[in-house]
Order: sequence, then structure tokens, then C-alpha cells
Amino acid sequence: MKKDIIINSTANEHRIAILEDSKLAELFVETPGKERMVGDIYFGKVAKVMPGIRAAFIDIGLQQDAFLHFSDIGSSLSEYNAMFEDDDDEEKPSALPGEAQAAEGGNGAAVTTISTVERRTSSHNGGHERRHALEVSIQKGQEILVQITKEPVGKKGVRVTSEISLPGRFLVLLPFDGKVGVSKKLTDFKEKRRLRRIVRSMLPAGFGTIIRTVADGKEETLIKQDLEELLRVWRNIEKAVKTEQAPALVYKDMTTTSSVIRDLFSDKVEHVVVDDKKMFKEIKAYVQWMSPDMLDRVEYYKGKEPVFDKYGVEKDIQGLMSKKVWLKSGGYIFIEKTEAMTVIDVNSGRYAAKKEQEQNSLRTDLEAAREISRQLRLRDIGGIIVIDFIDLDDEKNKKKVYDEMKKELKKERAKMTILPLTEFGLMQMTRQRIRQSVQMSLSDACPTCGGTGLVQSKTTTINQIERWIKRFKSESREFRLQLNVNPVISAYLTQGAISRLTKIMFKFFVRIKLVTDPALPMDEFHFISLKQNKDVTEQYKA
Repeated sequence: MKKDIIINSTANEHRIAILEDSKLAELFVETPGKERMVGDIYFGKVAKVMPGIRAAFIDIGLQQDAFLHFSDIGSSLSEYNAMFEDDDDEEKPSALPGEAQAAEGGNGAAVTTISTVERRTSSHNGGHERRHALEVSIQKGQEILVQITKEPVGKKGVRVTSEISLPGRFLVLLPFDGKVGVSKKLTDFKEKRRLRRIVRSMLPAGFGTIIRTVADGKEETLIKQDLEELLRVWRNIEKAVKTEQAPALVYKDMTTTSSVIRDLFSDKVEHVVVDDKKMFKEIKAYVQWMSPDMLDRVEYYKGKEPVFDKYGVEKDIQGLMSKKVWLKSGGYIFIEKTEAMTVIDVNSGRYAAKKEQEQNSLRTDLEAAREISRQLRLRDIGGIIVIDFIDLDDEKNKKKVYDEMKKELKKERAKMTILPLTEFGLMQMTRQRIRQSVQMSLSDACPTCGGTGLVQSKTTTINQIERWIKRFKSESREFRLQLNVNPVISAYLTQGAISRLTKIMFKFFVRIKLVTDPALPMDEFHFISLKQNKDVTEQYKA
């Protein structure tokens, strides 16, 4: 598969497109005010402990407290405490998630104890893995080092973990984990052994690493450079923890563009095309340092035509805002985002022959499975996803659709869980959510409908106005009012030979001065008492 990375940069926005076989597969957008937060490390303070939901909220200096689930409290919590205390080098029991019990500390602060338990987590093959947890205490006001793992989505704040990791080009440094792991994508046993031997020979005591896929075949000097840089970063974090007062940001991870180059620029990528000279020089300098053998793949785009137009990316981006995605066969998929989940409906459209209905439905479902997999990556849709495929009678055909979806999802970097089709033709899956979807990054909620796509009908608003006047007249002897409404409602009230407004005034024996206010939503109105010269809307609302 041919892969390319195309980068378009302006003063207000950086866009990174990942192309697979010249087709847009992933899109990253970074704008001022919506910078990448995943990977940032904060020195925080426990604001609240909630044993009922097995979580704590950490004040890290953001508008909303960060969410720390007990399952994200690593075995290194005691080592963090030792780092904060400076002189305490004694090894303490490690912490893993378990059952929580609340108690009262000596200073009146809530203390949560995670007891020794056996925890079961489902594995991908349907089996179970067992983890044991030792005792640890968390209390309000306690200082803790945490790293952001999920960006805020909607009204939810960031999610954090105390299991710190620092990703580099070839290695991921684990400051408090002494294990040396290797990426599962590295399959050559001899190469895995060589890399482990190299890393262990240079790794300081108490540190661990994960060897990344791109380390395959790399020289020892390059791996050593990467490790030394990661260790230098960690030493700076340690210094910051000892000098800063919580809450404080102690490490800012790379920008979206830099992280994409670090994580995705591998031997499979044929070209990195950049249309900004400054960014081109920065990327070239980084590649020169980390992978000089790949330097010739980085190109500066000098064409007059916009780079995204040149590679056909802009057209695909415009399609991201649409809920409907057409298939080549004439069918289409419809993607609907709700508060709880994303629902995807598959329709045959024009591709609906009377004969061979089962085979036609199967072809459409298989094509839809491939396109849905692409759209999930492209739109970066996370959370619970339910897909309504076209009904199939044959169980073998249902399995074909399931197998096709599983095969396509192997291209994913995000963690996913997928279930076979139900009797209703529904496929259920979950996809790891790390950041806001691309659609959310490119748009804001409609100020009129609030993002629902629906507005209250004009008739309903008029009925509410009538009910308000009825309540007003039952309690007041005033008969002169001013009504402020949206221009659409104003036009609806005044149209006709005998307007709706005239009928309302005769019905309730009241004189109404109508004022249009474009700033008002269609479902909102304000009544002003001309006698009192004040807004009396709330006084007579239901």
C-alpha cells in the first residue's frame, strides 16, 4: 500500500492528511485554541475522591478537573510520592486498581484505600487476564503526577493516568517500569532479541521501555540518541516537579504535526509533502537527526495550486461535513452522531434489484463495511458505534460482512472491539476515543438549534405567546405590552389580511407593539410592560 503525508500550513491552521493509495485515510487539524493535549504531563492535586465511581478528580489548572479512574492509577504511585518527598528512597508497595473504601484521615481529608484484589479484564480472544493490586491511599489535597490520555469531549474534561510514558522516535520511555517490551508488529525473533539486548545495555536502573516498530533494523547509535533525549526530558520533568507548585504543566508534548512525523513517518511512507517553508525546515532537521536515510522523502511543495487541491484532499474534507456518504454501487451510508453513540445506517439506494436480493444486499453490505471502516478513521469517530446493515437471511453471508469489517479494521491504530451481527442485522463496536472527532474540530454547534438540527415550530412559539398573555391577563389589569420576537416569528404573526397578532389582541383585549430582534432565537420571546417600562416575561411564565 502506497502511503503519503501531505501537510498544509497557514497562520491559523495546520492540516495533516494521510493518504493510502492516493485516497484520504486520516486527517488531523490543529487550530489556535484547539491544540493537541494528549501526552501533556501535569503536576496536579487531588481535588475530590469518589469511591462510588472508583475515580478521583485532579486539579491540573484547567477549567474542568481531570478524571482519573482507579484503573489508570499505575504501580508507580509510591515512586511519585518518593520523588515529591525528595529524600525517601525506600521502595513502597505498588498500586493497581481494586476495590475502594472511603475513610477519614487524621486531617479530616477523605482517604481512599485500594485493597488487595484480583481484577479480571476481558481480552480480545474471549479469555481473561488476572491482575493483582496492592494497597495504596489517595486523599484529597495529595499531589500527583498525571498524563493526559484523552482530550475533553463535549462537557467532559480530560482523562488522565498516573502511568507516565514518554514517546520518542524508536522508543517509549517508562520512567517507573523496569520492563523492556517490543511492539507486537515486530515479528522477527532475532531482530527483537537484538533490539532488547541493545536497549538493556544502555537503560538506567529502574527505567523501562517499549521498542517501537520503526526501530526495526536501526543502528545502535540512533537508538542511543533517542534514549538519551528521552532521559534528558525526564530529568527536566523531575526538576520541574521539585520546583513547581501544583497545579502546573511540567511537560508539553509535541504539536500535532511533529507527533505525526514522529509516530507515522515510517518506511511505508513514500513522500512527506509540506507547503510551508519554515515547517519544511523543521521537519527536515528532525528527520536528519533521527532517520537520515529517509531525508530524501521530505519534499517542499512549490506549486501554485493549493497542495490539498493538487492531491484531491480538499474535496474529501468537504464531504466530512455531510451525514450521507455515497457508495460506488449507488447505495449510501448515513452517519448520525448522538450524545450516547454514533449510529450508522446502510441503505441500498438505487442498487435494489428484485432478483437475487440476498446477493445484492450482501454486495452493498460488503462495500459499506469497507467505507464505514474508512469513515471511522477519517472522521476519528470514537465511543459506542452501532451499524444497521441491510438485512441478510443467510448466516454465512452475515459472517462474511463481519469478517470483512474485521479485516478492514486491522488498518486501525485505535483500539477497537467488534461483535458479530445480531438477529436484527446490527453490528456493535467500540472505538478508542482520544480526541474530538474531525467534524467537531471543523465546526461549532448551530446557535439556533444548539446542534440538534431541529428548531421549535412557529406554531408552537405562537401558542406559547398566547398562553403567556392568558396568564398575564388573569393577574394584571394592564393592557399595553411590547413583544420582542425573532424576525421569522414577527413575519408569521403579521401575515394575512387579518393577522394572527390582530386576532390575539382582540381575543385577550390587549394592545401589543411588535418589535423584531434578530438576536433572539425562534423559540424565545420577551414581553415588556409599557406602563412599568420593564421586562415581565419571567413573571408570567409557566
